[in-house]
Order: sequence, then structure tokens, then C-alpha cells
Amino acid sequence: MSEQPVEAFEPPYYVTVFTSVKTPDQDGYAETADRMEELVQSIPGYLGMEHAQNPGGIGITVGYFRDGEALAQWRANEEHRAAQKRGIAEWYESYSLHIAKVERSYGFTRPD
Repeated sequence: MSEQPVEAFEPPYYVTVFTSVKTPDQDGYAETADRMEELVQSIPGYLGMEHAQNPGGIGITVGYFRDGEALAQWRANEEHRAAQKRGIAEWYESYSLHIAKVERSYGFTRPD
């Protein structure tokens, strides 16, 4: 079965778009990223996540959250905050974070 995008949810909901360029030294990054993915799934109101990376090295992670409360919980999580600090100190050359409220959402899946 092929990968599928996160489904279109009934708006409103929120998305976070984290775009980054990593440093050459990624020691411990993969384990921390796996842990963050595991941890965010425990947040009530977390809807899903998608990742992409282009050959030039720009990575994009899009997170989907039902409401601002879910986002606030994720932002305040101590383990997540520690990972953010380590990312700034070690793993990222640069990054940007965009948070948006989704007002319209739809999707398509080709039938089998």
C-alpha cells in the first residue's frame, strides 16, 4: 500500500509548518525525532503529521491539531522544549515555523 496524506478534516483546525535546513552533525537527531513523534501522538487533539525533504536539504514537517489548546499543550511539553533547545544548539542551520488556522479542507483518493 502506498503512503497517504493526512486526511482532510472538518475545519477549523490548525497546522504547523516547520521548515528546516540541518547541520552536518545529526548525532542523536533520528532518535529524538522518533521520540517527538511518539510523544505528540499522546496530545489530545493531535490529528497527524507529514514529512518531506528535497534533495537540496530543505525539510518540511506539517503537524495537524484540532484546536489551539492542543497546540499549546505541545508547545509547553517539557521534553519537546528540551528537544527544541538541542535542535538550535546542534541540529539546525536554520528553521522557520508557521502556524495557521485552516478554514477550508478537502481531499481526493483514487478508488482501487
